[in-house]
Amino acid sequence: MSALSNNNWSRRSLFRAAAGMAAAGTLAACGSNNGRSGGGSGDSLTQYFHAYGEAGTEQAIKRYAKAYKDANVTTQWITGSNFENKLFPALLTKNAPDVFEFHPQLQLVTSGQVADLSDIINPVKDDFNPADIASHTVDGKIYGVRMIDDPQFFYYRPSLFEKAKVEVPQTLEELIEAVNKLTTDKVKGAFLGNDITPVQSPLIWSAGADTLNDKNEIAYHTDAVAEGLGQLRKLFTSGNLLLDAPADWWDPSAFTQGLTAIQWCGMWAMPVIQKALGDDVGIFPFPKVGSAGKFSVTNGGWSMFVNAKGDNVDAAKEYVKWLWIDQKKYQEDWALSYGFHIPPRTSIAQSATKLKSGLPAEGVKLFSEYGHFDNIGWTQAMIAAINDVIANSVRKGGSPDAALSAADKKVNAELKKLFG
Repeated sequence: MSALSNNNWSRRSLFRAAAGMAAAGTLAACGSNNGRSGGGSGDSLTQYFHAYGEAGTEQAIKRYAKAYKDANVTTQWITGSNFENKLFPALLTKNAPDVFEFHPQLQLVTSGQVADLSDIINPVKDDFNPADIASHTVDGKIYGVRMIDDPQFFYYRPSLFEKAKVEVPQTLEELIEAVNKLTTDKVKGAFLGNDITPVQSPLIWSAGADTLNDKNEIAYHTDAVAEGLGQLRKLFTSGNLLLDAPADWWDPSAFTQGLTAIQWCGMWAMPVIQKALGDDVGIFPFPKVGSAGKFSVTNGGWSMFVNAKGDNVDAAKEYVKWLWIDQKKYQEDWALSYGFHIPPRTSIAQSATKLKSGLPAEGVKLFSEYGHFDNIGWTQAMIAAINDVIANSVRKGGSPDAALSAADKKVNAELKKLFG
């Protein structure tokens, strides 16, 4: 199940989405299915999910909800693009969901939108990946339960590498050289997403930088990041990148259909890729950028939150506890039956036989060694500012340093809102 499926949440400002959609009214048409999926009695709860791309996911979520006996749980399975453009305006209305999936965002906490879940998580806190706990914690309180961890890396075709006499790239320069050599009249060397933004954070990390430092200050504006943006521009203009693919980066079809020799995608796509290509598949992290460069892997994923402004907060917390803490069989099913994900629960991850050998095990290894988790202070508006950096410096050819400076103004404005 793709981390973004058919939506592009990271490329819109949360506040812009909420303001624009709130003006349009309530969310009567948000979901493709408004029918009751719960099988219990008592309180009525509504949960929001974006429409995952893999077959069986909607049925699974509704099956879990139906098994819950202490409330009637309705699932809004929201199709179309821009899930957050529907979620956040809904949170401003009387039709707001009681439970919803998203990513840790500090403004959800500071606005009082999400409930403190420390009381239900603390008893099993040590069984969660510590980085997942840290990314959901503010002032010692835990907001949100991680459901799945979704590493993202490069997939490649070893047979095409061998034919082109290309080695697995260790640096961004080597990646560019490999892409050029792998490109033929029928196959492009690489696919980094239709707008290149999926690799913006890995580029920063692989340049030895970060989005924010531990003092919540800008950490991405470095000479190495600017140099990396210049190299991406060179790659973009080479004619050897796949652009305007029928499906974006989260869908492996460009890779499995032979349109590209390398694709940035998530671990969720691994079963589909292996089914299509057999053993002719390898993976590698985003390569090093500059002299202080490091390999990096994006850890995406989704978390479950309780609407603190809802009418049924206690009942919603009980449901979240039941499904995402107590029901390990459902948590394992969700992580491993509809694509491959790494369960955030250590006990489940350690017993996940599907992840213990071959390419899945290599994905877990890359995740463990080079994975970068959510920063709860890195908001939608900040992500959008870096989207603009990619647009202005990589796609339009402007000065990387000027593009980063423009982003600095926007990010600093957001940091001032959050931290004063």
